[in-house]
Amino acid sequence: MKCTGKLRWKIPLRLAALSVASMLLSGCGTKEYDLEHPYDVYGTSIHYIQPQAADGTEAAPEASSEKTVPFFAQELCISEKASAGPQELSANAEGAGVFHLKDGTVTYAKNLYEKLYPASTTKILTAYIALKHADLSESVTVSEQAANQAGDSSVCGLKAGDQLTMEELLYGLLLESGNDAADAIAEHISGSTQSFAVLMNEEAAALGATQSHFTNPHGLHDEEHYTSVYDLYLFLNAAFQYDAFQTIAHTAKHTAVYRNASGASVTQEWETTDKFLTGEAIAPDSVTVLGGKTGTTNAAGYCLALYSQNSAGEPVISIVMKADSSDVLYTLMAELLKL
Repeated sequence: MKCTGKLRWKIPLRLAALSVASMLLSGCGTKEYDLEHPYDVYGTSIHYIQPQAADGTEAAPEASSEKTVPFFAQELCISEKASAGPQELSANAEGAGVFHLKDGTVTYAKNLYEKLYPASTTKILTAYIALKHADLSESVTVSEQAANQAGDSSVCGLKAGDQLTMEELLYGLLLESGNDAADAIAEHISGSTQSFAVLMNEEAAALGATQSHFTNPHGLHDEEHYTSVYDLYLFLNAAFQYDAFQTIAHTAKHTAVYRNASGASVTQEWETTDKFLTGEAIAPDSVTVLGGKTGTTNAAGYCLALYSQNSAGEPVISIVMKADSSDVLYTLMAELLKL
């Protein structure tokens, strides 16, 4: 399975087909359909990305070139079918994929586009948005709402009034998987977690994610909060373009230092939930694990999105979603890292 540039043209063609089908179903009367941007089914796709002249009119066709009209998916891995892999995945995990970033190939695929619950792997997208929309040195004050998490919620121990840099919050988000850190980041960037969820959906769509919808920045279960193996690959791939994400995601332990509401210094030790980085799980000898994110809820099962380098030093993203248990999750991931 090879990365291609075909993905870009599927959307308008499907929309055209739906428009034609709608007219056929409504009969052959004289009703007119006044579409703002109608798609000419007899035209070519290149027409819709034609360069614009300075006055806003369409430039001459010869002005178009591959350099000025890049394919959206030209650097992405594209897969349309399942492939052979560990037999255990059929029974013990709902979805999985192995994406080789250098050549755009997918060496394993199971239910890449199925709607699945992401749990705390949601925080990959939250971190990506934080790095895109904020500076690491920005000071963030933790609100009562962010600090007031449910008793069984994954937290990094923040209190109302605590003041941390965005960088420290990202360590709490990605290592300890703190839902309190997630809410603090969301409120700082968008004013509320609800507004941040809107931004999450916008950013997800901009990355090409078509099977995702988010309602919160942390991944606590919600029927309307979901993603897919392929979309999760898109998020981790985008996040790893930031050096700060690479550094934080690869960190096993971090000493956080910040100030509380009264100005006193607070020190906490945060440790990653990724067992490959803690040494509790062993990757194949030829593989270097660079980081990623875990996620677990009853509905999501056990999830892990991992960025690594293979024996040739080439980047690979491997994902397992809805595994039966933590042991199964890491056993299956170790097998995928060999592909």
